[in-house]
Amino acid sequence: MKTITIEGQLRTETGKKATRQIRSQGLVPGVIYGGTQEVAFSAPVLAFKPIVYTPDFLLVEVNVAGKSYKCILKDLQFDKVSDSLSHVDFLELVQDRPVIATIPVKFTGTSQGVKDGGRLITKVKSLKVKSLPQHLKENIEVDITTLELNGNIRVEDVNEPNYEILNSPRIPIASVVMTRQLKQEEAAAPAAAKGAAPKAAAPAAAAKPAAKK
Repeated sequence: MKTITIEGQLRTETGKKATRQIRSQGLVPGVIYGGTQEVAFSAPVLAFKPIVYTPDFLLVEVNVAGKSYKCILKDLQFDKVSDSLSHVDFLELVQDRPVIATIPVKFTGTSQGVKDGGRLITKVKSLKVKSLPQHLKENIEVDITTLELNGNIRVEDVNEPNYEILNSPRIPIASVVMTRQLKQEEAAAPAAAKGAAPKAAAPAAAAKPAAKK
């Protein structure tokens, strides 16, 4: 699993004045929590770019004051005016302590419904799960090979033995719907069949009686 390393500086002062000063230096304040103690730090704004502008689920190793913290991203805050990154929260991973994370869904295979002319609609791009740190991975693979036309795959259909999936079980995560062309073809089929039906044979003409001599 891909890991991003961030070199940070320990923050000894907190509060609005201190954080404003940190941001004025091109740094972003952050917090690591979930371990034995909360760690306040700061790092250059560019150091956070790989985790801000990606849909991937990553591990983050934050190095602060000679110590290394293995984390996952929990929250990003942006300035309401400038839309610049203003604060980052990380959750430290502790062995044998379950964590809640949001893992992207990766669909595999080719749906039977798509082969039949339908269109795949992705409704959920990630799932919220509870798991031990050692079981975290980049994505949750969902096989859609047997997904038929007008069918759905729901949260309850996802089989991940090491995850407790926290989303509502009945929520659809993918479906295959009819395309406009397929609908038109199905609508035209009965009319074409009707037009191709053979005409009934005309009744035979009644025989005229023989003329009297």
